[in-house]
Amino acid sequence: MSSSLGTRLVPPPGAGWFAHRSVADLAADLRAGRLGPRDLVETALAELHRWEPVVNAFVTVDEAGARDAAEQAARELAAGVDRGPLHGVPVAVKDLIDVRGLPTTAGSHHFEGRVATDDADCVRRLRAAGAIILGKTATHEIAFGPTGDRAANGPARNPYDPGRMTGGSSSGSAAAVAAGVVPLALGTDTGGSVRIPAACCGVVGLKPTHGALSTQGVLPLAPSLDTIGPLARTVADARLLWTVLSGTETTPATSRLAWLPPDSIHPTLPEVTALVRARLGDLPEVAVPQAEALRAAYSTIQGSEAYAVHADRFTAAPGLFGEEVRERLRAGGEIRGWEYVRARELRDRARGEVLNLLREHGILALPTVPFPAPLLDARAGELGDVRAALLSLTSPWSVLGLPAVSVPAGLVGELPVGLQLVGPPGSEHQLLTIAEHL
Repeated sequence: MSSSLGTRLVPPPGAGWFAHRSVADLAADLRAGRLGPRDLVETALAELHRWEPVVNAFVTVDEAGARDAAEQAARELAAGVDRGPLHGVPVAVKDLIDVRGLPTTAGSHHFEGRVATDDADCVRRLRAAGAIILGKTATHEIAFGPTGDRAANGPARNPYDPGRMTGGSSSGSAAAVAAGVVPLALGTDTGGSVRIPAACCGVVGLKPTHGALSTQGVLPLAPSLDTIGPLARTVADARLLWTVLSGTETTPATSRLAWLPPDSIHPTLPEVTALVRARLGDLPEVAVPQAEALRAAYSTIQGSEAYAVHADRFTAAPGLFGEEVRERLRAGGEIRGWEYVRARELRDRARGEVLNLLREHGILALPTVPFPAPLLDARAGELGDVRAALLSLTSPWSVLGLPAVSVPAGLVGELPVGLQLVGPPGSEHQLLTIAEHL
């Protein structure tokens, strides 16, 4: 594969209208009367219906609800009620997150017919900011997979090449933003589930500090790891969404960066390493001695907690889970208590070491994923097990509860590659500022 160092990642062929407009531009047009919220909703619905047969990004589309919300937003803006830059802007929400009156199926037959009676806390924040919920996006079944191609509604497909994975588990959210169907989407990230599809689909994805946002109204996978994060075309757009979700403002960014060679954690394609490294200039190199052990600890903690969440469903009707997720749940149920305890003890020890490293060197930089998006259904590749490789460079920071952002670095061949920045707890705005400068 050859690499491309273009100054800006080119959207996928045929990308929709929102792939070429920033949220700040949309907000300016709405307030100047050049566009109305209904225009944005109708454009999003048109792009959705054009792209949906190709990428399978949406599970539920709330056309009536979105149009009603657009009318309300238009009335408010006309009356001088301004809820901020997201007022009147369409947003998609991962189908793991409750939206009042819409199904939350989690990509699984186990949740067919389940309709949310209330909004998740993060959705309430979106509504309070005037954002318009267009619909629910696909997820890898119960969010238990990094590929995005195992779900009751079929695989989500990559807008750059529909024969390839989006990455998971926030598969539909990344695909919808990359395709230009919506400018913003919500995902969840337990071990890389925002960052992996962001990298594979050429968009921005932020995994916040664990506990920074309430997960009320979000179906859990592994509660000690689960987070909610924004996906957007640009870092500036991701910051607008993060500010609404978190209620926090921009903070000064450290200027110190250190390069973490990805091969010290997992074998990585040389083209990917070279492309990401070239974005960063001359940086000191650091090592995280516990990184490989943290990957193993992540698998133990996530597997055990995921089984605990779904044990009753697994016992009562295992056949309602797809084969791959069913086998992963079975393996999680076989993790012994002492193994789980030791994994958490390792996490506690390693956390102090990594925090010291961040204090000394600032922000860590490395690729997000060791290779571009694999083919759909691929489970083995030149770097070994595809699922383990997809998670290899993101999961160590998840198990430590640290924030991390993936931003597009360019193309390898014709497929996007992500650059990942990792910082100390609470450094989301710093990460975004550095990413914007890059």
